[in-house]
Amino acid sequence: MTDLITKEKLIEAILSLRDKGWIPTHRPGNQGGVGNTLEDLLGLHENNLPIPNAAEWEIKSQRSNTNSLTTLFHMEPSPRTIRWVPNILLPKYGWTHKLADSKYSSHEKSFRQTINGLSASDRGFKIEVDDVNRRVVLSFDSSSIADRHSEWRETLRKTVGLNQLDPQPYWGIDDLGHKAGTKLINTFYVVADSMIIDGVEHFYYKKLMLLSGFNVDRFIKAIKEGKIYVDFDARTGHNHGTKFRLRSNTLPDLYSKVQDFG
Repeated sequence: MTDLITKEKLIEAILSLRDKGWIPTHRPGNQGGVGNTLEDLLGLHENNLPIPNAAEWEIKSQRSNTNSLTTLFHMEPSPRTIRWVPNILLPKYGWTHKLADSKYSSHEKSFRQTINGLSASDRGFKIEVDDVNRRVVLSFDSSSIADRHSEWRETLRKTVGLNQLDPQPYWGIDDLGHKAGTKLINTFYVVADSMIIDGVEHFYYKKLMLLSGFNVDRFIKAIKEGKIYVDFDARTGHNHGTKFRLRSNTLPDLYSKVQDFG
């Protein structure tokens, strides 16, 4: 598939894969094998779709039996000039890295949290939607800290205190909508069953949906429902970036138009 084709022809090509039954992975041992194999079967190269206005479309695929999180985009909290993660959250609220005194120095700290909008993490962090000010804010509630982190809790009590973050880091809803809208473009969304046959993973590409019209209100609703996560991943001297992630099977919930081809 090298020449330009219509969107309808690409739909037909994807749906025809069901007739091929179980197909061995083209990338053994690779978590991304489901997508790599699909692109190979369609003659695609790194998600370059051979259709007019291809920049407006991308193709995403996933195993049907997974609850893994998919990264949507990276975005640091505001005000960005403060550089919240390396300057405040890590040094003031971080804890001893599990590899401190072995791989890293004894002073190595970590701030790794995957948090949502339904319940606080075991270290008391949560995201909340402030509809009045149109913000998604990072919240801290020391009463939610698990007993196993009591030593860390006591350290906070003696240093920064156990009150709410003040000010609270946040992401503007309009900024999130713009960022997500440029990343979550119209999507060919393919779901595949997976099975190990003779020691090799095989895929059955069984379902196709066309997702279009990213909707920021649906995005915020997904945050409130705990379907979207904010993932902090920092250690002393290195911030891997703050990521917005979601469970892959909830991706259609973010679009106003879903065409289900079964």
